[in-house]
Parts: sequence; C-alpha cells; structure tokens
Amino acid sequence: MGAVDEVQEYDVVVVGAGSAGCALAGRLTEDPSLRVLLLEAGGSDDVLEVQIPAALYKVWRTRRDWNYTTEPQPGLGGRRLFWPRGKLLGGSSSINAMIYIRGAAADYDEWAQLTGDPSWSFESVLPLFRRMEDNARGADRFHGTGGPLRVEDPRSPHVWSRAAVESAVAAGHPRNSDFNGARQEGAGLYQLTQRRGRRWSAADAYLHPVVDRPNLTVVTGAPTTRVLVSGGRATGVEYRRGGRLHTAHAAAEVVLAGGAVNSPQLLLLSGIGPADHLREVGVDVVHDLPGVGGGLQDHPLVPVIWHTRGGKSLFRAESPSGYAKWFGARRGPLTSNLAEAGLFARSRPELDEPDLQYHFLPVKFWRQAEVDPDVDAFTAASVLVRVHSRGSVRLRSADPAWAPAIDAGYLTDPRDLDALVSGVEQAREIAATGPLADVLGEEWSPGPAARTPEQLRQSVRDTLESLYHPVSSCRMGTDDRAVVDPQLRVHGIDGLRVVDASVMPTLVRGNTNAPTIMIAERAADLIAGRTADPAPAAAVG
Repeated sequence: MGAVDEVQEYDVVVVGAGSAGCALAGRLTEDPSLRVLLLEAGGSDDVLEVQIPAALYKVWRTRRDWNYTTEPQPGLGGRRLFWPRGKLLGGSSSINAMIYIRGAAADYDEWAQLTGDPSWSFESVLPLFRRMEDNARGADRFHGTGGPLRVEDPRSPHVWSRAAVESAVAAGHPRNSDFNGARQEGAGLYQLTQRRGRRWSAADAYLHPVVDRPNLTVVTGAPTTRVLVSGGRATGVEYRRGGRLHTAHAAAEVVLAGGAVNSPQLLLLSGIGPADHLREVGVDVVHDLPGVGGGLQDHPLVPVIWHTRGGKSLFRAESPSGYAKWFGARRGPLTSNLAEAGLFARSRPELDEPDLQYHFLPVKFWRQAEVDPDVDAFTAASVLVRVHSRGSVRLRSADPAWAPAIDAGYLTDPRDLDALVSGVEQAREIAATGPLADVLGEEWSPGPAARTPEQLRQSVRDTLESLYHPVSSCRMGTDDRAVVDPQLRVHGIDGLRVVDASVMPTLVRGNTNAPTIMIAERAADLIAGRTADPAPAAAVG
C-alpha cells in the first residue's frame, strides 16, 4: 500500500462522474458556499470515438470501459455476457447509444407505490424531466427547453430506419412520434442526447460548462476504495491516485454515484452489506444491510438479423465521404446512434402496458460488436423491458482492484423467456410487412431452422445479450431488503446516499440514462434542502 496523502476537506464528496455524478456536481455547485469533490476512477472523455455517435462501440473493451463480464448464466447455457460500463467522465452516457427514453408513466407511479412516497410518481418527476431538457422540438406539457441536456431528432436517419417504422405500422402497431409524450406505445424514430450530430453526454451537459467553478474539484484517475464510517456516520472516503492513498472528508454527505455495479461494490468493500457475505470475503462488518447488491435487474435483448437485398448499411459509414459529412456539417451516417428507430409493444394483448421495446438497426449487430460487421444486414433487437428475473452483485475479494461477481439472473423467471419468444415472432411479422419486406432477404438469425416454440426458446437462450441497463442493486424502499430510503439515504448510516440507477425500485420500460439523470436532479434538490416543486427549466452555467 502506498503512502497516505494529506486529508482534504469538502462539504459533499461524490463518487463517480457518470450520468448521475455529473448532474449532481453541476446542480450542487450552483450554491457557491457548497464545496464539492467529484471523484472519477477513469479519465478524460476528450476523444473522437466518444464524440462521433456511430463510433460508440469503439470505446467498448478499451481503458475507458470497465469491461465487465457476468458470471456464467445457467439460463443461457452457462454463457458469460459482456457488460460495457463507462470508465471516463460522463460514465456510460459517454459510450451509450444516446437514446432519450424516460419509461412509461406507470413505472414511476409504481415507484411511488413501492416506496410509499408520492414524490416519485410520474406527475411529480415530470417537472424534473422538463427541467433537465433542452429539447429541439420546443417546450410543452411533457418537454422542456433551456435545460443542460440537449435532446434532438436524428440528423441523418437511414432509409431502412424509416422503413422499419412504416413496416411496424403496416403490421398493426400505432405510429408514435414521441415516446416521451402522452403515450409510449407504438413505432417511431428515437430522440437522442446529441447536439448538432455530436454526442451530448452528462459531462457535456452538466460538468464541462461549470468545471472552473471555484467550489468544484474534479479528480480523475482516482478509484475510491472505501467509505469512511465513524459512529454510524459516513465522514469521507479513501481513494487511490498516483500510487498514493488519499483521504477526503465530507462535512455534510458522501454520495455514491458509481452505478448499479460499482456502488454496491463500494458499499460492500466498506463493510456495509449482508454480514455473512462480508465475512466470507474477509471484510469487517460495519453495518449489516442485507439488500446491498441484491435485486439486480437488466434488460435482455434478442437480435433478429436479416441479410439485405441491396443498399448500404451502416457497415459502410466509416468512409471518406462519411467523415467529410461529419467533420463538415455534422451530418451523414456517422451521426447515427445505430439504433435509430424503435417500437414499444406488448408480448400479450391483455397486458396493461408494453413489455417489449425494439431497437431497429440498419447494420448487423451481433455478439455485442465483438466482431465488426462483415456484410450489409439489418437487425431488429427485441428487448424485454418488463423483467421478472433478478440477480446480484457480490465481492470476489476484499481487494478493491478485483472486479465484482455479477450474476444477472437472466431467464431465471420463465415469464421472461415466454415474452422474448413473442418478441422474436413479432419482429418477423414486421419484417415481412410493408417496405421492409422489399429490403430484407434471408433471415440470418435465428434463421429458418427456428420455427417451433421450443426451437425459438432455445434460440433465445443461445443468442440473448444485454442492453446494458443494470439497476436495483441498491434498491430504494422501506422494507428490510431496501438499501436506501425514498430520500436516497442509506438505511442505518447517516450522511451517506446512493444516487444512480442502482436505487431504482424496478426497471423502467426503456433506456435508463434519462431516468438516472432525473434521479440526480431530485437528489440535488434533496441535498440542497429544496423541497418545493422544481423550478422551471434553467441552464446550468
């Protein structure tokens, strides 16, 4: 162990400069009297692969990615799945597909019911969503302008993406031009967290504009190793940087914003979690909190892929003309987020809300981009957004340098498998209808050999992948398995909150970046003592 450096004093220490941490730092430091330290294990986001939307997968499996792998999944024949998580400023908002989705109103009403706190209902959180938005379409009941997070329509959508929308409508699904409006169900093009064809991450929105504030200190390359607890209160953190162990004291609060993997890992390393598990791995028990790391959920997807009869897929986006269009007018195929069009649908007609989400990609997306596309193809990724299966995050060792053991629990509940089979069947119906029928050729996966229900079930087990939306490993609630209360305070430890996707009581129906930022907006109000309704949309700066 390296030498211990001097002790630093702050009011609030935020661990993790991802979607939630950047939003917190931006909002909290609006109060000039509040001294905030933002710690990030990774480094800078100032790289071209982050800025160019279509290059998103090129950041995966690099030093800017935690590059996690799950435990062998029994429901998937023992396969391990790759989980990219951003290890840089902006966190996963710097490496994601930029899709701006809130989820269904019913998701937040369920949160309010599960937590017993009406401030998590949809009508209560809607002002937070409006406050954080700068939507290119303008302001209305559901959207805001002037906020830090820029939201725009795709600048140069692929013709096949528009064809996918038309085919879904032809197959009987409603058209929907705004998945974040009055209703979620239906088919349309996604709105994206971009500004003029460039990624607009949480770091771009909340951190970079205010990084020179005198009350904000940002330290990168600084993995946090432990939360310091004295007399039942979090007093600060220890972190490593430059071969030395540093201590940062927090006069008011320590806030964990590391995400659904790293936040429970840090709690466990700090002795806060299930006592039996902590003893097994050699961590002294500071506070027995059984729910830490439990209840993990993720959105599973099954790719349905076709070869195409003609035309160019995004496989050919990296061309001299593609780069010329991006560097010139910020248009062309490199502005694509790959998953340009979507659909929310039901696996069974009697369901009250959609439980399936489709990402239509005008490119072959296979094995989570481990292998570059080699032919022109089209992918309909069928995603289960109402997940019943649960997993866990556990320590492998008391050494903070060890990656945790991630058990995603895929398909441990048979209802998930049945819904995903329905998703594949509906994708095939859409592909055979409308303009897509003229574009698509032979089905490459699952292929013509998968026809019977049992063949489709086996195909789902063989091809299921992650959509990288882990949540609920530090679940919010009031029961004995909850980790934080409805104000995001860790049960049994004063001065300690968790503010990231891990606190979600359940998965939302859709991509998790926007809800995570909303949670941070709410947390900023709670920490700053603002209890009234959020103010109208206002820019951070």
